Amino acid sequence: MAENNLRYYRKQQKLTLKDLSDLTGLSIGYLSHLETGSRENPSRNTMLTISKAVNTSIEDIFSNNEEEEGCDISKLP
Repeated sequence: MAENNLRYYRKQQKLTLKDLSDLTGLSIGYLSHLETGSRENPSRNTMLTISKAVNTSIEDIFSNNEEEEGCDISKLP
């Protein structure tokens, strides 16, 4: 499972999963899976939509230790 900081930044903005779902158009279930790492490698468009909703950068939310498996932000188009 890939770690990310989505839950941290969502809570910093005082958003529930429902609030974030309403802002992004993504399902609560999908967002929950992203937060827990049971769903990995969201599209760049999805990451951008989420980052705008929580007012932070894609890298801050989805980057993890480069030695770990997961989405390497630097290699996205």
